[in-house]
Amino acid sequence: MRLFLAVVLNEEMKEALMDMQDAMRVYGVRGRETPPDNMHLTLAFIGDFDDPGLVKSAVESVEIRPFEIRLRGIGTFGDLWWAGLDDCPPLMAVSRRLRRALSDAGVPFDRKKFSPHITLMRRAEGRLSGMQEDEMASLFGASMTVDHISLMRSDRGRHGMIYTEL
Repeated sequence: MRLFLAVVLNEEMKEALMDMQDAMRVYGVRGRETPPDNMHLTLAFIGDFDDPGLVKSAVESVEIRPFEIRLRGIGTFGDLWWAGLDDCPPLMAVSRRLRRALSDAGVPFDRKKFSPHITLMRRAEGRLSGMQEDEMASLFGASMTVDHISLMRSDRGRHGMIYTEL
C-alpha cells in the first residue's frame, strides 16, 4: 500500500483552491489540475508500506490540538504549481512530532524537509500574466481548523490517483 499522512481539506478550502485553478487558467497557465477530491496537505509521505495499523498507532500517539491554516501565495516546483500557507508554527510542530513518532515506530517515510503546500496543477505550462495584485490577493485568505491527521492510501486509477482515508 502507498501511504501518506495528510490534512484533509474542508469544502471552503477546496472552493478557494478551485478558484485559484480557474484564475490560473484565465491568466495563462495550463496543465493537469488536481481534482477537488484529491486536494490535501501532505505531512509525511510513507510510500509502500504494508502495516497501516502501525502507522495509525504512531499517529494516535501524537496529540493534535486544533489550529488554523490559511492559504497564502502560489508557487512552483518545476512544472508543478502549488498553493502555499501562512507561516503556522503549530503545523510545523505537528509535522515534526508525527515524523518523530513514525521514526520511533520504525515506519519508513520520505525525510525531505517539510514544505507545506497543496498541489494545484501538474505538468503545467505557461506563466501567470496580467493578473493584478488585488486579484491575486482576493484568491487567498481561506482558512480552516485542523483538528486531526488522516492516514491516506494512494491507488492509481484509470484517470489518475485515487486517495482514500483509512
